[in-house]
Amino acid sequence: MFAEFESRTVDTGRVRIAARIGGSGPPLLLLHGFPQTHAMWHAVAPALAADFTVVAADLRGYGDSGKPPAADDHSTYAKREMARDQVALMERLGFRRFHLAGHDRGGRCAYRLALDHPGRVDRLAVLDIVPTLDALDHVDADAARRLWRWFLMAQPSPLPETLIAADPEAFLFGPHAGLFTPEALAEYRRCARDPRAVHAMCEDYRAMFGPDREHDAADRASGRRIASPVLALWGKASHVERAHDVLATWRRWADDVRGQAVACGHFLAEEASEETADRLRAFFTAGSGIAAR
Repeated sequence: MFAEFESRTVDTGRVRIAARIGGSGPPLLLLHGFPQTHAMWHAVAPALAADFTVVAADLRGYGDSGKPPAADDHSTYAKREMARDQVALMERLGFRRFHLAGHDRGGRCAYRLALDHPGRVDRLAVLDIVPTLDALDHVDADAARRLWRWFLMAQPSPLPETLIAADPEAFLFGPHAGLFTPEALAEYRRCARDPRAVHAMCEDYRAMFGPDREHDAADRASGRRIASPVLALWGKASHVERAHDVLATWRRWADDVRGQAVACGHFLAEEASEETADRLRAFFTAGSGIAAR
């Protein structure tokens, strides 16, 4: 995987962030979801590297990135803090302004970055999510059943960490394991063997119900919106398709929104890598206002 990419671990001054960097052209930052690492982009990133300088990074707490101790209010793993890490990473790499795409947890970090740092993001793509506040506002009995990991992982430590440790394979991957290539799955398993990573994942979900929700609520109340164009892609067989009018939801947060469902489930970059890469390339090459390094 990532044969033509350079592996880097960058001290951002906040936390060390692990990343793969390759290609040439305008900078494009890719952020992964749960329970994955930057390896989820292994089929998409090389396809995009012909047109962009691609940076596929691990979020704090995931993969080989740093795992700082959690705060009592879970703010250490709030998407606001994760976003600051990624801004600092790109700054260290020489990119003040960049394109940005995030899937799942990385998508939550990505839209928070676009809200908090509008001067940094030229174009934003979010894969198979709606904003956290909207997602939580629309939880009904069916959604609660499908999204049970959200509610279990958000419980106080050490209950979820202990349950996950009993059978991490079943909890983290379960029926989804067959969707990943053997190489990517081996990487996810390697990283999930670290108890600090499991604790950080739980803190990520605890932050969802605390500071992340509070930050979204403050932005909704103030009317703050995403300034950059937004591409929303989601799986036609995913919970997001069943539970939300995705484009209408994102249009409550940004003026320029387009997108569509892709014929797959939740893991777009791995289930439908070619179509995902094509749609990201078309979006990011249209009207780009940033230059290559």
